[in-house]
Amino acid sequence: MRAIGNFLWFILGGVFMGLLWWLVGLIAFVSIVGIPWGRACMVIGNFTFFPFGREAINRKELTQEDDLGTGTLGLLGNIVWFLLAGIWLALGHVVSAVACFFTIIGIPFGIQHLKLAGIALAPVGKTIVSKEVAAAARAHNAQAEVARLRSR
Repeated sequence: MRAIGNFLWFILGGVFMGLLWWLVGLIAFVSIVGIPWGRACMVIGNFTFFPFGREAINRKELTQEDDLGTGTLGLLGNIVWFLLAGIWLALGHVVSAVACFFTIIGIPFGIQHLKLAGIALAPVGKTIVSKEVAAAARAHNAQAEVARLRSR
């Protein structure tokens, strides 16, 4: 089912938003200072081409460890990103979502565009994994939290 969803997504417009992510990434690479954002754009652009069966998850939620992108510098990076490119990519996804919502078959695609719009607003500190890996990480974190609360 994921393969069918990804195929329909790609041919019915997902390719355009993926290319837009790549274009923003190339612009970021040219600026030299924007290389970290450019790399993120390429990864999220690939995700935008075929989003079904995968999910964006916070790296801290996945690894239970802070890194450069999940701390204060990540927050600052997301603020810069939001002001320079995030709002425009998110707007593109919202417009695409509204267009998808006009047809019944497009509703799942519209929902996916809205998820991608959220990612477009603050991509620093996120990584793309399969839905199963994301669910396993969340289950592990929930079990660890329950164990922590019981030990009180």
